[in-house]
Amino acid sequence: MDGLFIEFRDPLFGVIVFFVLIFVIAFFSYWWGRFKAKEDHRHLDRFLRQFHTLPSKNELADLIGSGTMSEKSWLLLANSYTKNGDFEKSIEIYQLLIERQQDPSERRDTLFLLGQTYFRAGFLERSKEIFLQILRHHPRTPQALHYLLLVYERLNDYRSALDVLEPLDELGSDARKERHYLELLALLHDTTIGPDEKTDALIARYETHHMLAYMVFEYLFRHAPGKAWRHFDQAQAERISDILWRLEPHQCDFDIIAHNGYLRELFSAKGFVDHAQNSDTFELDVLIKLHKGGHSGATLTFEYLCRHCKQVLPFAFHRCPNCNAIDSVWSEPMLVKERFETHLSFQ
Repeated sequence: MDGLFIEFRDPLFGVIVFFVLIFVIAFFSYWWGRFKAKEDHRHLDRFLRQFHTLPSKNELADLIGSGTMSEKSWLLLANSYTKNGDFEKSIEIYQLLIERQQDPSERRDTLFLLGQTYFRAGFLERSKEIFLQILRHHPRTPQALHYLLLVYERLNDYRSALDVLEPLDELGSDARKERHYLELLALLHDTTIGPDEKTDALIARYETHHMLAYMVFEYLFRHAPGKAWRHFDQAQAERISDILWRLEPHQCDFDIIAHNGYLRELFSAKGFVDHAQNSDTFELDVLIKLHKGGHSGATLTFEYLCRHCKQVLPFAFHRCPNCNAIDSVWSEPMLVKERFETHLSFQ
């Protein structure tokens, strides 16, 4: 019977005890680690759930007042809400932070973010009030002036927008293009001026400043194609190719087209003339070859690139909606299957 047990003085007994202790420690360490990891995940889930469920304004006030998160963290959270399009929660966070901020510079910065969010959400009057409030206490704030100008532009209050340019000029901003742009918008929206006067004024402005080519020729080709061709800046042909592509045969000046290399390619691709055999532009080259072979069924559509921020949009613009750059649009052709309803209009 005694032979079944190992005496505690036996060296083999010590080795067995050693490995048993290692096993017990490893076993409890493993399961303790699993338990702590699960608890950490539960804590994180509880923390995130309060934001996934979009807390009420009172809950947000309690959370901000508790100090569990730094002010910078709340600003980052508000920014993430803005990026996701949840402007209401973002605005609530900014308002609650402003109520608790004592430092004037921090309050100004948060007010600016609030005004910016109101602007992106489309609450233009509230955005205007915020930026005016900033400028009353901090008049030398060019960012607030710039956004106030954008608000006035969206509200079609071009005279007030032009007034904002004066302090921007004093602060050293180069606002010449902004001034020409706003004056052009004011001219185009002036109901007291007739179409002929507008076209003549546009032509005079363009020949003086050579700015805002897309905006000018878009209006001219739509309302006075004859004048547009007589004062056409051929250096802009490729840039405004979408405007030219939509012209009808009776709106074209084929003498000018015949003497411009890019216009020959563009209107040969459209099938109005037969002056070009090929083109360095892939889309135009394909369409020219199709017409030569007697095939049809393809046409061009356009997407629009901002040369400043490189954002690509499906519609033309005069001020980039992404970076607010003026006259930065460039039309890029795309081959598509032609549809019979492309020439239909809802007007």
